[in-house]
Amino acid sequence: MLLLELKILTLNIWGIPLVSSDRALRIDAICTELNNGLYDIVSLQEVWSQQDSERLQSQTSNALPYAHYFHSGVMGAGLLVLSKYPILGTLFHAWSVNGYFHRIQHADWFGGKGVGLCRILVGEQIVHLYNAHLHAEYDNDNDEYKTHRVIQAFDTAQFIEATRGNSVLQILAGDLNTQPQDISYKVLLYTSKMHDSCASDAFRTNECGRNSYTSSRALQKNPLGIRIDHIFVRGADDIKAQIMEYTLPFPDRVPGQKFSYSDHEAVLAKIALRRTTSDLPVEVEHMQCEVIDKEQLVSSANGIENSCATMQPALPEARTAALTEALGLCDASLLQLNTDRILYYSAALVLFVLLVLLVEFPPPVGLRTIYLLLKFIVFGVIIFCVFMASIWNYMERNGVLQGKKAMEVMLQHAQKYEYFY
Repeated sequence: MLLLELKILTLNIWGIPLVSSDRALRIDAICTELNNGLYDIVSLQEVWSQQDSERLQSQTSNALPYAHYFHSGVMGAGLLVLSKYPILGTLFHAWSVNGYFHRIQHADWFGGKGVGLCRILVGEQIVHLYNAHLHAEYDNDNDEYKTHRVIQAFDTAQFIEATRGNSVLQILAGDLNTQPQDISYKVLLYTSKMHDSCASDAFRTNECGRNSYTSSRALQKNPLGIRIDHIFVRGADDIKAQIMEYTLPFPDRVPGQKFSYSDHEAVLAKIALRRTTSDLPVEVEHMQCEVIDKEQLVSSANGIENSCATMQPALPEARTAALTEALGLCDASLLQLNTDRILYYSAALVLFVLLVLLVEFPPPVGLRTIYLLLKFIVFGVIIFCVFMASIWNYMERNGVLQGKKAMEVMLQHAQKYEYFY
């Protein structure tokens, strides 16, 4: 029996004030596209401006009259949900680790990132939409945020499991900054028992050739682009979820312009829910996948299938392997944190000696102002080093430990109590 059909869209709009190119024009174009009535629930990320959030809500209200923006951190979480159906309740869960405040050029910490939940009433059924934007990967060769992202992924999976409640469908739609081969992807998918709505490796959602904002350097490094924007789904225990369609629905360029809607591609999944009375495990079926850009297709000679294969549930062995690898990352991070604490304290001690020398010895003639400024700078750096070695170090250590301990609990009991996991 068919319960409902939903079209879910997710898009990272790249809405960084003063940084993102063509932001105002792109947001107007996104509003026009979303207001065409083709989408039931829309999950947006990087809506960093309150003005942009209000514009998106007001200009799409005809087709998507219900909306919720998740406020968090300094800049806001950047997460906005637009819906054709009433939003009955919301909840935001901030992650315990989320980058570094002093990495201003990355700015993830200032967003106060986490996962947002919207309880949406579709007909007589409750659907849970989870919107998340995991920490970005800024350096492929030296990814210092890898452990943070793994803990965020595991934390998100546990949040979804803990809040499933009476919902017939759980949907995680967002920029997860993780590819299918990455440990964060595996931890999130395997421990949440959700399913990736995309059953083809032919799709790419970021740094792909069809996007006007993709740099030549990114294309040289990875000509096919990467898939980091995902829609994961899971039905209730007696509900079968079918992926009827999976597409990248937006045109390559904004109509009449030479640029794309964002530096990410929008992703659409059409989901059908049917009630089942079978005692067999409930799975997600993939009925149709549509690739809208020939450049995204990869021949099977390269080892990538373009057909739509049914996504099988994760085996306990796969989940165990993913958790074991994640625990190894946590252990390595804890060792690095101990090293960092020693280095920061050592730097503070050396700078304190320098400050004493600057205070004890009078400045040369004509350099009094420079000497005074130098003392303020040295004093400020000492405070920073002490803060990083003490308060911040313990905050990050406790965040990593919390994620590590939670993974250990699951790993210890998952096989013995498989039904509950």
